[in-house]
Amino acid sequence: MRYECIGCGRTFDPHKKLYTCPECGSLLEIELDLEAVKEKIDPDVFESEEPTTWKYRPFMPIFDDSKIVSLREGGTPLYRCERLAEEIGVQELYVKYEGTNPTGSFKDRGMTVGVTKALEFGLNTVACASTGNTSASLSAYAAKAGLKCVVLLPKAKVALGKLAQAIIHGAQVIAIDGNFDRALEIVRRICDERENVYLLNSVNPFRSQGQKSIGFEIADQLDFVSPDRVVLPMGNCANIWSIYKGFFEFKETSIVESIPKMTGVQAEGAMPVVDAIKRGLEEFEPVEDPETIATAIRIGNPVNGPKALKAIRESRGTAESVTDDEIVRAQKMLARHEGLGVEPASASSIAGLIRLVEDDRIYRDERIVCVVTGHILKDPQEAIEVSEPPIEVPADYEEVIKRLGS
Repeated sequence: MRYECIGCGRTFDPHKKLYTCPECGSLLEIELDLEAVKEKIDPDVFESEEPTTWKYRPFMPIFDDSKIVSLREGGTPLYRCERLAEEIGVQELYVKYEGTNPTGSFKDRGMTVGVTKALEFGLNTVACASTGNTSASLSAYAAKAGLKCVVLLPKAKVALGKLAQAIIHGAQVIAIDGNFDRALEIVRRICDERENVYLLNSVNPFRSQGQKSIGFEIADQLDFVSPDRVVLPMGNCANIWSIYKGFFEFKETSIVESIPKMTGVQAEGAMPVVDAIKRGLEEFEPVEDPETIATAIRIGNPVNGPKALKAIRESRGTAESVTDDEIVRAQKMLARHEGLGVEPASASSIAGLIRLVEDDRIYRDERIVCVVTGHILKDPQEAIEVSEPPIEVPADYEEVIKRLGS
């Protein structure tokens, strides 16, 4: 196992606490010795055990199993959504529902590995900037591990469901008068200057190692046959790279035969990666004042944008943007056709699929998996605001019947 720079290609000792390349400043990736991993895979475990993040232990970059911090994350459902598929006009559609993780989002997969690494490094404090879900997850895993937790949030528009989680788990929450990108700048400086504080935003190369288990589980739940396409939201862009990396590692170890086309979706008010893909740019141009109803992807300068571009292009995928109205429409469709309640950012994957199908950019006979990243109760106020209000009537049987109609 080693750190490897995606920019200059240099490698570094994984026992050191690093976030970016000490030589050129580019992002680091954790690269495993996949031949050694292959020897550790137990076929009986893969065939008999139900999917969870730690089922795939040979692929996880942990040195000391006694340090593992887990809340039993992973093992989320993969639903065959036939009514939604018919409405959209595709033949085979699945939804990977990450809202059933312990804190209600996919972030738990990364935090089980990231907080474990904090213990391996012997640190006593973890920190992050967040639009909500990262803080909710990190605070829970820090509490489980007995570590101090520091969270920086934008003061405006943090969904209350997420803020409540960070507070109740005992994190020190600081709300800044600025956006997520500014919060990340500050918290990165804190972690650079203080040796005992471990940064667990997605710039941390170990965190995405847990999130790649989404890819492992999708393959597992489809009997180790990769789908044709995976569609998912892009905020800070770690997840699209992580899922791609999961399929890549499964392919390199002969568990699956192919890698799906990675398809990323951003809101129109925060779409730097989509813009770069459509314009054929080598690098994305940050959006200074990102804005969207989908707070979890309201990020204008995604740290893992370079990795997202790499994942999309190497898998022959694509990227698309959607409006807030399209996100709300998709959120309601998923809830009312399939009974799955998700926060707005999650629904962007469905909205993006609809847009791509309508534009004939996806074959309708593809086997498609949409990843929905967080539970509806992460942002209950938004769900109330975009839905029909309750009908108020006197406490009288005839009045109720009158309103019910036929």
